[in-house]
Amino acid sequence: MPALSFLFFLLIQQMHCCLHRRPGQCMSIPSSPQSIIMFRSIYIRVFVVALVVAFAACSKSDTVMPDPTVGLSKIATGYATGAAAKVELYALSSNLTTGYQPLWIALYDSVSEKRITDAHVTMLPMMDMGTMKHSSPVENPASHEAVNQLFPGAVVFIMSSMGGSWTIDINVHNHSNNKEGKLTIPVTVAEPAQKRLLSFTSAIDNTTKYFLAMVEPAKPKVGINNLEFVLYKKASMMSFPADSSLSISFEPEMPTMNHGSPNNVNPVHSGNGHYKGKVNFTMTGLWRLQLQLKSGTQLAKADSLDIDF
Repeated sequence: MPALSFLFFLLIQQMHCCLHRRPGQCMSIPSSPQSIIMFRSIYIRVFVVALVVAFAACSKSDTVMPDPTVGLSKIATGYATGAAAKVELYALSSNLTTGYQPLWIALYDSVSEKRITDAHVTMLPMMDMGTMKHSSPVENPASHEAVNQLFPGAVVFIMSSMGGSWTIDINVHNHSNNKEGKLTIPVTVAEPAQKRLLSFTSAIDNTTKYFLAMVEPAKPKVGINNLEFVLYKKASMMSFPADSSLSISFEPEMPTMNHGSPNNVNPVHSGNGHYKGKVNFTMTGLWRLQLQLKSGTQLAKADSLDIDF
């Protein structure tokens, strides 16, 4: 833009000279009438072209990026002390519930307010029950590079706030200044109208504890829906690694109508504890997914989840 401004200055100066001053005073322009007319025409054309280029450059630089948080609910805002970063936490709804909760983190420079899109971000959910503390399954952002200017992740809340107090520690390693900091956000977690989480101890060894959360369908519809679960195993009070050791099969039924549906696909493991399949809802109403989780031929758990829409 400075170069364009300088060009405009020279063009305007020469046009003014050629249009209003004596021909002999114009820089590098012969004084004959024909030459004056020719150079006036050239200056005007060059000026018009430069003006078009300048407007195009301004249009590109003034393009407003769409807000990536449209449709999301802001849960909290704070500062990661030490990382010189402002942190904003978003979810699909302002009402967090037990089960699988997708979360998005937006980072800004605490001084310039410019977005930070290169950072290592981790989350640590913590439940304080007074006499004891524990964490829960968590999916941290997979990359240090933001996705659509946000750092996506998820937390599987395994109990509501009725049993204690939930917080989420958000740790930020700001790559722009190589500084690190942490923000602790208190959150309230309620029980949903319909549960989307199963916790169980395997009937195979009566020891191993699992958590199965439903991810999809988030918005069920009549017809074929994506069906997705995520499975975690409790290793300790602070560690809940993703698990793929069990197979999942299901049968959908309408308990009030006494029928099921065809063309369902059992979920299969697709990575990081996620199992993906298909479920067919042939009508609206209450549907019950009868689930079986097995290790080989041995049944670890039989249970059900309801979907009403």
